[in-house]
This record gives sequence, structure tokens and C-alpha cells, in this order.
Amino acid sequence: MKLSILNLVPIREGQTYKEAVNSMLNLAKFAENLGIERYWIAEHHNMPHIASSATTLLIEHTLSHTNTLRVGSGGVMLPNHSPYVVAEQYATLERLYPGRVELGLGRAPGTDTPTARALRRGRSEVDFRDDLAELRGYFEGTNNVQAYPAKGLNLPFYILGSSLHSAYLAAELGLTYAFASHFAPRDLYDAVEIYRRNFKPSKFLDKPYVIIGVNAYVGDSDEEAMSLATSQTMFFINVVSGGNQNLMPPVKDDEAVWRNYQKATQAPHFGPVDFKNTNLINQERAVVRQMTACSLIGSKESVKFQLQSLAQEVKADEIMAVSYIFDEQKQQRSYALLKEIVDEI
Repeated sequence: MKLSILNLVPIREGQTYKEAVNSMLNLAKFAENLGIERYWIAEHHNMPHIASSATTLLIEHTLSHTNTLRVGSGGVMLPNHSPYVVAEQYATLERLYPGRVELGLGRAPGTDTPTARALRRGRSEVDFRDDLAELRGYFEGTNNVQAYPAKGLNLPFYILGSSLHSAYLAAELGLTYAFASHFAPRDLYDAVEIYRRNFKPSKFLDKPYVIIGVNAYVGDSDEEAMSLATSQTMFFINVVSGGNQNLMPPVKDDEAVWRNYQKATQAPHFGPVDFKNTNLINQERAVVRQMTACSLIGSKESVKFQLQSLAQEVKADEIMAVSYIFDEQKQQRSYALLKEIVDEI
């Protein structure tokens, strides 16, 4: 099993936008020294507490300040963008930083409907499969129009998803599959099983490869880790309530969080999760628990047991960890302990 990191670039309370990006960069440098497999940066829009909107620019910034770390998109929400522009941008990155650029691709908008309309201006009909084929064509040089930086490059594609649809597609195309179980774990087991059962070897991948998202909080004790994870609880309360609160410092435990939370008054949107058909009122706690069910929280010994149990249930080749730890030094220590656990397993 391998370990990688996903960063949504949350803005911590008291930080400026630039300081949040600096935190992203500091974690990338730490990840490189730690020997992390890959470092991906997410795409989100119209969210004042998340700084990962111009993903390509953040990836380039990270690549320019590291030496060997593989950096990718977690992911490019392809329906938001022209495949031609995506090909030009990521091919340019690959030309500048050969062998270090990865292209994770998703079919969700990563935002609400009005923002998706603004992003997709001029693109009324969007089909993820067609966009993927067009994008691949620019790298293979088979389209009528050429994206010359891309032509002839073998840039690795990864299919991101949180549904069974994405599992079937990744299997059919013979591509690596990354499942977003760090916030949408409901279909994790079925999706991985479908992908492995239906996988067709391709010129890109000869056997299935599964990456699963997990939330990770490793502390010196179970109590410390549970306290650190309260920042995650507050983050997801923010998500389901439609709030705009920055990433907050931890409190003692989740009970302290829920004694003073903001109730949901609308149906928000977060990545591929659209809450419009979810009854959130007075159900916020249950929804947050469901979204964060794939979390590793505890001391090194506790998390090792949790990860071994997860590995027995889900045949994953790699875990991609997300951490909303407020204190950057404690976040780095958590990742270092998690890397030790993965190496031991």
C-alpha cells in the first residue's frame, strides 16, 4: 500500500489567501521529504474558505518549489473546462517538469449550478466520456485540431469518482481509479468491486489500480487525535449548512462542537455532492457522520488497527489522505506517523 496526499487548500481562521497557499506549499515540501507517492490539489469554486479554484496555477507553483514530488489535479472537473485548454495547460506543465505531472479527471462541477454555468459559458452540451476522448486525442495527435505542447506526451490520466458510474468508466478505459471516499464513502465497496471485476487492460495500465480517499488524524494519543479531528467536523458542518467559515482551531471533542453549531437553512453543494434531495434540517449530525465515515482517527496504534481493517475490507493499492488539522506542525506530524503506519503495513 502507498500513501499520497490531497489538499483542498483550506483557509485557516486568521489566514490570508496568500498565507493559505503558502501552507499548501509548506506541506508539499514536507511531503516530498517524507517520500509521499503523489500530492494532488483539488478544484473548488465559489467557496471563500477554500483556495483551490485556480488548480493549474497552484500545481505549477508547487512544482516550481519542489524537486521530485509528483503533483497532480485532484482533479480537473472536466465539464467546467475546454479539453483543448486542459491539454495545452497540463502538457505545458509536463514539458516544464517532465515526469512529475498527473491529471486526475472528474465529471462533477465542483460547485453550485450558477457557478457551473459561469464556468461552462459557451458549453451547453457536456458529456464526460466525449470530453475524455477529445482530451486523449490531443495527446495522441488524432484530433483535427492539434494542441502542440500535448502531442506525443504520455501524461497519466486518473479517473476520479464517487459513484458506480465512474467505476464502470475507469474499468472500461483501463485507467487508475481514485474514489472520493473522504467525503462520499457510501458506494466505496461496490465501486471498487465493480472496477476490479470489469477492468480491461489498456496500453496505459495492465491491471487495476485503486486509490481511496481517507481523512487522517494521527496524534500522540487517541484523545489528542479526536480533538484535532474536531476541525474536520466543523469544516463539514460548514459544508452541509452552506456556511463560509474558515478552517477553525480544534476544541476538546465533537460533543463540544455540536453544542454550538449552525443549522442548515438551504441546500448547499460540495463537489459531486448535491444536497438538494437531502433533508438537512435537524439532520446535520447524521449527514456529517455519513460524509466523514472513512476517517482514521487515533494514536499510531489505533490508526494502524483501523487501516488494517479498512485494507481487509477494501482492496486499495493506495490511500490518499486528507487532513483538516489546524496546526500545521501537528498536521505534518500526523502525516509522518501515518507514513510510518503505511510502511509498517
